[in-house]
Amino acid sequence: MNSARPAWAIETEGLTKVYGSGNTEVVALRDVGMRVRPSELVALLGPSGSGKSTFLAAVGLINAPTSGRVRIGGRDVLDGPKALIDPRTFRRRHIGFVFQKSNLIPFLSAVENVRIALQINGESARAGRRRAMELLDYLDVADRADHDPTMLSGGQQQRVAVARALANRPSVILADEPTAALDSRRGRQVMDLFRKVAHEQGAAVIVVTHDHRSLDLFDTHYEMEDGRLREIAPSTEPA
Repeated sequence: MNSARPAWAIETEGLTKVYGSGNTEVVALRDVGMRVRPSELVALLGPSGSGKSTFLAAVGLINAPTSGRVRIGGRDVLDGPKALIDPRTFRRRHIGFVFQKSNLIPFLSAVENVRIALQINGESARAGRRRAMELLDYLDVADRADHDPTMLSGGQQQRVAVARALANRPSVILADEPTAALDSRRGRQVMDLFRKVAHEQGAAVIVVTHDHRSLDLFDTHYEMEDGRLREIAPSTEPA
């Protein structure tokens, strides 16, 4: 049996997303193709409304495309609007999400917010707490494990959110404007965390961002405009 790691953690081919029809038709994605390797950190840039979040939602099996294909870890998961797997189960096991707001459960402590992701997948309470504490320690917030989200800074909340995204050892992490609510220093710290996660944990990480101050941390840079995607070199990135 060949258990070799697939060359590509994420592959999209011909992704197109159309909303409405006739005079109300809006094309959000236009024939988008991207390949991301394991351990690669990708920045996805572009103006608001250009299709970045729509692309992330397709790759994350949240909102299927009108046409095109998505492959995760060498496995076909979407063929146009048709899911080839159970999206909910696949997301829980293989994809981690981080959003602009940490979306932590306010009445749970930091460690409980991470542990709940493991419990949903059937992990025991003891094993879940051990894994959650390992991740909080890895992300330098173990000393805040028993604090509620309201007692954490914005940067600490995002660290807990990253820990939660990592809980089930996903091969893919998708982050949508994760530093938008943070100042430049804390924003760079969070971007540095994503680099650490990609390079040390082996996950493929795509970060949608408007923040150009931390682009030196990324391995690959793409820009989306009017639903079309192109790879850009660091020297061509807008200031």
